[in-house]
Amino acid sequence: MRIEERLYTLRYKRDEKPHLSIIEPNKCQKCAEINGVPEPCIVVCPANVYSWVDNNRIVVSYENCVECGACRIACPFDNISWKYPRYGLGGAFRYG
Repeated sequence: MRIEERLYTLRYKRDEKPHLSIIEPNKCQKCAEINGVPEPCIVVCPANVYSWVDNNRIVVSYENCVECGACRIACPFDNISWKYPRYGLGGAFRYG
């Protein structure tokens, strides 16, 4: 089964409080200048959580997150605040 098919089976209970956020958005611009586009967080995320709007603002679609934590590890500026969603919320994996 392809990764896209597995992601489609993910059930997500949306939390009103995001579990992901960018600490300082200006650092993302600097990251783009240093590392090029797409940035490391965008490259490693299997669920397309991060995207740019008008090439000047990064948007975090935390509802897509599969809670792998790869973005936090890949960010060269430690600029991603990441934690698990509150109990009972977030992703529910069907096939492990």
